[in-house]
Amino acid sequence: MSFTVAIVGRPNVGKSTLFNRLVGRREALTHDEPGVTRDRREGEGRIGPLTFRVIDTAGLDEGDPESLAGRMMRQTERAIADSDVSLFVIDGRAGITAGDRHFADLLRRSGARVVVVANKCEGGAGESGRLEAFELALGEPIAVSAAHGEGLGELYDALAPFAPVTETLDDEAEPGEGADRPLRLAIIGRPNVGKSSLLNRLIGEERVITGPEPGLTRDAIAVDWHYKNRAVRLIDTAGLRRKARVVAALEKLSVSDSLRTIRAVEVVVIVLDATEPPSKQDFTVAALAVEEGRAPVIALNKWDAVENRKNVLTEFRRILDETLAQAKGIRLVPCSALTGEGVPKLMPAVLETYEAWNTRVKTSELNRWLEVTLDRHPPPLVGGRRVKLRYMTQLSTRPPNFVAFISQPLDLPDAYTRYMVNGLRETFGLDGIPIRLSYRKGENPYEPKKIRGSKGKPSESAKRSGGAKRLGGSKGKTGTKRPSGAKRPTGKLKRRTR
Repeated sequence: MSFTVAIVGRPNVGKSTLFNRLVGRREALTHDEPGVTRDRREGEGRIGPLTFRVIDTAGLDEGDPESLAGRMMRQTERAIADSDVSLFVIDGRAGITAGDRHFADLLRRSGARVVVVANKCEGGAGESGRLEAFELALGEPIAVSAAHGEGLGELYDALAPFAPVTETLDDEAEPGEGADRPLRLAIIGRPNVGKSSLLNRLIGEERVITGPEPGLTRDAIAVDWHYKNRAVRLIDTAGLRRKARVVAALEKLSVSDSLRTIRAVEVVVIVLDATEPPSKQDFTVAALAVEEGRAPVIALNKWDAVENRKNVLTEFRRILDETLAQAKGIRLVPCSALTGEGVPKLMPAVLETYEAWNTRVKTSELNRWLEVTLDRHPPPLVGGRRVKLRYMTQLSTRPPNFVAFISQPLDLPDAYTRYMVNGLRETFGLDGIPIRLSYRKGENPYEPKKIRGSKGKPSESAKRSGGAKRLGGSKGKTGTKRPSGAKRPTGKLKRRTR
């Protein structure tokens, strides 16, 4: 990507819809309610052979510097300063408003290069608003429809001068090609536990909006970062409340975006509030990440406000081991996003969990462990018969997935499965990650094998015994054909006398 494009404008003019159109997928949340976007969202935009970095911003709105509107405005100003060109989006149907004129003056004072985009102009509906935009004195406005994909050719012509010649002529280049795949790390948890503050502390800048108001984050915001020369993609997510409390349509979209992010990442950092006992919703969020097979790490935030630290840490560890038995030994990192205490220990714990999540055990080592485990604690009797575990192998990693071949897979008690999983965890260093263990019934070598395509064909013994399929007329008990016209005998047969 050769240059950066920022999408700016007042609320509810279609900036996020245009962002989704340029990146080619629905990444940003869109809704009829104004002010959905609050943080900067970055993506890889493309129009034909032209590739660029595109930034979606919050709606331009004035307010007190410490208010939510003021914090959103600082994020937008930062995006304008970091970009090579700004797409100033207006509503072509509504025309030019006082807010558009005010922020056009702001763009002129900033010295940014601006392309005016009149959105919602499908079918020529916003032509009058496009012509009205000439009064802004920011160049010729471009009529587009982000929802329908109209006007992208004119937008390409307007953005092409900002790209190097090699970028505009290389039709085969793919964005991000040749780059190392980053570690995808999501920060999840209940609202107002410090997820955004933790992300800002990790990267060392105010990248996402933070404040005392719960539910500030709505989109899942991805930030590219490097930790000790390793590429990491940090994703801040919206807080997950109890399902019964999620009523508003916009919050449902935010929750769906967070759940989609959990399924797409590799490691999840579950943020808990150390100043209060863990709630049921905390464990629901953690269990969701474990059930999805992600590599979990617990960040115990607000550690600076805890007084009796040793007892609190011991209690949290006990509760986690009891409630998250499927990820026993999960790594717990006490930290404070406000002061930075304990934050440097978070990424080493993340990398340790990630390595365990990718562990592959050799089949020979696995079966030697199985032999020792069976000698120490054989499977219980089921129906008076011994269950036989023949051998094991690992099917996949991320998370580790094992399969054991067994004589009666459906009859093995769950307690013995937990015994096997705990043994795998202790022996091969799989603490703190989910382990999947399934059973398959092994083939019996003494059972006669079915011949493919033999369904419906009589055996030779059946043919010899007269059990072959009757092709015409009727047969007696001996299999001989009765002469045509012969009647079936009726009544009782008389005994023959000499």
